[in-house]
Parts: sequence; C-alpha cells; structure tokens
Amino acid sequence: MDTLEYLREFKIFGYAIFDLVISFWWIYLISERLSKLFLKIRIDIPKRNWLFLTLPIWILFHLIFWNITPMTRDLFDLNWFYLIKVLMIILLIFWLKGIKRVKK
Repeated sequence: MDTLEYLREFKIFGYAIFDLVISFWWIYLISERLSKLFLKIRIDIPKRNWLFLTLPIWILFHLIFWNITPMTRDLFDLNWFYLIKVLMIILLIFWLKGIKRVKK
C-alpha cells in the first residue's frame, strides 16, 4: 500500500477526507488569482466565494477526465443521495450570491 492509498482510507460519509482537504486547499491557493482574473472582465468574485465552488469544480473535473469518484457517482445517482444534490445546489447559490458587476 502506498502513501496516497493510505491517506485515502480515512473517510467521512464515504468520502476521502484527504481529497476534500486537498481540494479546499488548492482552491484557497488559487482564489486570489481567479478573483483578479475575473476583475479584468469586470466581474467581482470575492475570494471566499471560490470556496463555495470547490466541490462543484471537482465534480466537473472528475467528469471531464472520466474519473468517477464516490461523490461524482452519488451526485448522478437518480434514486438516492438527495443530500449531496441539495448541497451542490446550495453551494452554487452561495457562490452566485457574492458576485457583482464592476462599473468602469
């Protein structure tokens, strides 16, 4: 067993804690650059709002690269896991809530 497999053994609600922590850490590191990038096109997105978008971004990346994780599988299961679906909708709403259009 390698280190990465060992770190992914620790789970909460069936999702690897290591993956969740790395996801939020990565978004935290690039949030300032993303906010500056969007300011160039006159859209103000606060840095904290990027944290709301962390899980939806990871779901999208996993779909693009066809790496189906438990969370991705649960999100697209039509019969169960309504809590994760509601969570994603709430996160998207919170992300959109802080966005403002900047006038010149």
